[in-house]
Amino acid sequence: IQQIGVGVTNFNEAWKWYIPNFGMNIRIFEEKAIAEYMLPHTDGQPWERLACLAMNMQGGGGFEIWQHTERTPLAPSFELQMGDLGIFAGKFKSHNVKAAYEHLSAEAAILTDIHKDPAGRDTFYLRDPVNNTWQVVEEHSMFMTKYRKPTGGSYGAVIGCTDPDHSRKVYSEILGYDTVVYDKEGTFEDLQGVAGGEGKFRRVLLQHSEVRKGPFARMFGPTEIELVQALDRKPERIFKDRIWGDLGFIHLCFDVLGMKTLKEDCTALGFPFTVDSDIHPSGKPFDMGEAAGHFAYIEDPDGTLIEFVETHKIPVSKKMGWYIDLWKRKDVR
Repeated sequence: IQQIGVGVTNFNEAWKWYIPNFGMNIRIFEEKAIAEYMLPHTDGQPWERLACLAMNMQGGGGFEIWQHTERTPLAPSFELQMGDLGIFAGKFKSHNVKAAYEHLSAEAAILTDIHKDPAGRDTFYLRDPVNNTWQVVEEHSMFMTKYRKPTGGSYGAVIGCTDPDHSRKVYSEILGYDTVVYDKEGTFEDLQGVAGGEGKFRRVLLQHSEVRKGPFARMFGPTEIELVQALDRKPERIFKDRIWGDLGFIHLCFDVLGMKTLKEDCTALGFPFTVDSDIHPSGKPFDMGEAAGHFAYIEDPDGTLIEFVETHKIPVSKKMGWYIDLWKRKDVR
């Protein structure tokens, strides 16, 4: 997982909160641009936006903090509940969940006490000031250990779905989350306090059996996806009557190698690219510029957006024109 996209109303205020509380203090890029490729997910309109990618040096995925600048981003018209369709919660990893709980209690709305999840790990849920729900999960993999912050970076997501078995065509067959850590039905103590968490659910926790490969794999580290199906109510679509970039978790992004092959695989499995930066909506060629890569999107069976990014070069010094060239790296996917 390269990053989880977080739509906000005020970019600067959100980032100022995420730095001290979640340790997302390494800015990879910040740019203004028009989201002209995203028309299938923005009601056919190219909207101007401001985005920043930030990382935590203990490892894990980053945040793409994203703000519409030409329109007021919309919040859901209803209270989101566990099991609603889409990314309900982002996951953070922590080597010391108790310390993370104490650290975040001062600034965040803590939703649950520390409990054991069905895999026996310490975990708790919280809500940030912009109304996003997060889960802190016990996980001891780290990239740079000297920082010893209470949390590392993004560790995955809790995703509401209508049928976990069908959703696994994306998450297991395409994304490689092939290990079922648990598959349980019922009510769960670790969800008590989360909106809608008192309900009955099927929960399927997926991890990947193979160590991820690629130039950034050691930093991003292992991740997981939890699929949650509401069994006693009809869930709502989290982005019902809204567009990509509105408030909340807008996508889950994966760093990939071999985008052309991946496109063929996704199409063969019935999940074609809805957005492909090789194909501009108006037919003009893609100018990589400082973006320096190839990006694409698919939807899971319930419409949750998954982004793929193949990085071609990384700026070291824009002034000097120095870049790390990744274009000729071997396809190890």
